[in-house]
Amino acid sequence: MTSSARIEGDLREKILTSPDIVLEDADLMRALVAANERAMGANIVDLRGIAMDRLEQRLDRLEETHRSVIAAAYENLSGTNQIHRAILRMLDPIEFEAFLRELGGEVADILRVDAVRLVLESPAGEQDQALNRLGDVLSIAQSGFINDYLTEGRNLPVRQVTLRQMPECDARIYGDKGSYLRSEACLKLDFGEGRQPGLLVFGAEDPHQFTPQHGTDLLAFFAGVFERSMRRWLS
Repeated sequence: MTSSARIEGDLREKILTSPDIVLEDADLMRALVAANERAMGANIVDLRGIAMDRLEQRLDRLEETHRSVIAAAYENLSGTNQIHRAILRMLDPIEFEAFLRELGGEVADILRVDAVRLVLESPAGEQDQALNRLGDVLSIAQSGFINDYLTEGRNLPVRQVTLRQMPECDARIYGDKGSYLRSEACLKLDFGEGRQPGLLVFGAEDPHQFTPQHGTDLLAFFAGVFERSMRRWLS
């Protein structure tokens, strides 16, 4: 005569009253399925159990994808808000000197970068006394410097936005700060027909802040607004 263990009365009554408690507990359901497989013996293939395992694995993958999509959407929204705040701050000044100060100060802080530099090309490449008083944000370079800097002297097409990691950033642009900057975003600027190009660069100590794998849409938008702002000062 065989006897089977029975669940204690209170627990059995609770399960019978609220069976959803069992169904919604993933660990408990796995234990029940495993017990059922053991009871069937090793010679019986439980196709339903196999199918359930595969569905569970697929659900886990879908949940992970869902979390990744939400994280990416949140990061994109955060980046968009950051760019919008920086642009609004950049549009406040009504004088060029104040514009450059905001660029190297509040705008840099909002974008969380460690250095901001604006490079303008000039046929002679000379920085006169009037430009010297504008601080270390602005520098003047010879014609052709910007394309050469972006392509690193190679015969490559020049993109509007270039993101890259560097062992250290170029001292010609960043000065002493270049020795501890490890990544940069380079925004090539088009000031209109008949004008030489410009370059806006953001430098970061974090080597992973700007990498070629990152999207460039928001920075391209920022560059477009910056170009239009600069045309006020260049006209």
